[in-house]
Amino acid sequence: MSAEIVPIRSEPLTRQTPNAAWAFKLDPVHTWAYWDNAFSDEECDRIIEIGNQRTHQKGETGNGVVSNIRQSDIAWLYASDDMEWAYRRMTDIIMSLNDRFFGFDLFGAAEGFQFTKYQAPSGKYGKHIDSMQGTLIRKLSFTLQLSNPDDYVGGDLRLHIGSKPQTMKRERGYVAVFPSYVLHEVTPVTKGTRYSLVSWITGKPFK
Repeated sequence: MSAEIVPIRSEPLTRQTPNAAWAFKLDPVHTWAYWDNAFSDEECDRIIEIGNQRTHQKGETGNGVVSNIRQSDIAWLYASDDMEWAYRRMTDIIMSLNDRFFGFDLFGAAEGFQFTKYQAPSGKYGKHIDSMQGTLIRKLSFTLQLSNPDDYVGGDLRLHIGSKPQTMKRERGYVAVFPSYVLHEVTPVTKGTRYSLVSWITGKPFK
């Protein structure tokens, strides 16, 4: 596997008040991280082929609601769907990035991997967070870019952090990882089709 871990461009949140009676230090959690060239073109093609062979359904928002905020087709892929190799690869990537940038107590991808198809002219997912009440504790989210960036227009994954959104790279095999409480969106696909693989890594409640 040809991969590279690259630190993100955000400062760890470490501060301490001058009054010792009110000493307070925040955890040095980064806002996002990424891994280049995590999967080859051939491997991305293989995942797309597997995903397109599975039964698709309309993407839902929280609590199983089909909403205009999200327009996509999805299929669930599990290790038994000839995907064990991809699960092992993503496990290594997530654990490495978590050790370096997040430090969360993680269980695993308990919900499976979601193969997602955003198709023009209306494929999108408006601003949202992946954490939800009354469900498994999602701590990290990841997106694997499967499509060639020349195959579609629009469809950018944007993380809304601060006053200016951070747009993730579009290269095939690129993995973006971020805390599941970060606000993000997939902008409308206006031409072509964008394929991605996403999931949420669960763990104990934040303390």
